[in-house]
Amino acid sequence: MKNQLFKRLVLMALVAISPLATASLTAQEIVAQVDALEEANTSKSTMQMILVDKKGKQRSRTMTSQSKMMGDDEYKLLFFAAPANVKGTGFLTYDYASDKEDDQWLYLPALGKAKRIAAADKSGSFMGSDFTYADMTQRNLDDYTYKLLQEKEVDGKATWVIESTPKSQSVIDETGYLKSYLFVRQDNFVVVQAIHMMPDNYRKYMSVKQLAQIDGIWVPTEIEMKTTLGKTRQHSTLLILSNITNNQPIDDQIFSLRELVKGL
Repeated sequence: MKNQLFKRLVLMALVAISPLATASLTAQEIVAQVDALEEANTSKSTMQMILVDKKGKQRSRTMTSQSKMMGDDEYKLLFFAAPANVKGTGFLTYDYASDKEDDQWLYLPALGKAKRIAAADKSGSFMGSDFTYADMTQRNLDDYTYKLLQEKEVDGKATWVIESTPKSQSVIDETGYLKSYLFVRQDNFVVVQAIHMMPDNYRKYMSVKQLAQIDGIWVPTEIEMKTTLGKTRQHSTLLILSNITNNQPIDDQIFSLRELVKGL
C-alpha cells in the first residue's frame, strides 16, 4: 500500500482506538492502518531466495538489499551475489507514494546495461521466482475497493479477511491479479497471508512464515509465495531475510542507475 495524505489522517484518528474498538473498523480503515505501519528510514539485509519446482527440485540464490525513504517515496537496490550464473544482476526500484507509475530497472551483466521494466511487463516473473515485478513495490490504496469478509485465526493470531478488488483493467494487467484476499493480523495490522486470484484458474498464495520486530518495526523475515493451478502446486519461492539493519546511514547516490550498472 502507498502513503497518501488521507491515510495519514486516518492513522491519526485511529491511533487512540482501544483494542476492543478495532472490531468495528471498516475494511478501508484496516487497509489504511496496514499502509500506515511504521517503516525504517533505511534498511539493509541479506536475502536467500529458494526456488522449488513442481517436482520439488530446489535452486538457491543469494542477494543483498538496501532501501531508503526519500520523503514519502521508497528507493530499493538489490544485487544477486550467488550463484555464478546470476551474480552481478541488479534491480533498482523507485516506489512512488503518488499515483505516478513506479520506476524499475533490471541490470544484466551479460548485456552491460540496465533495462527499464515497462508497465506491461510488471506482471511477469521476477528472476524466475513466484514474485512478480509488481510484487516488488507497494500497492496504491486508491486502485482497489475493499470488503471485510470475516475473521479467521492464522497461526494462533486473529486476522481480518479482506477482499481487495482492482478498480480498473489497467491495474489487473499490471499486477496479473483479478482479485486478492488479504489476512491482516488484528494485533499489529501486518498482512500475514494473501490469496491472489489469476486468469485460467491459477492462484498465488503468500504466507509470512516468520515475523520479527526489529528496532520497533515489524519485518517479515521468511516469506513464501506459491503458485497453483487448481489445487496442484506448480512452483514456489521462499525468501529468507537475515543480517537486517535499520536506520543506518546510506548515501542517496547508491540508488542511481550509475550504481546499478556499476554492479557489486
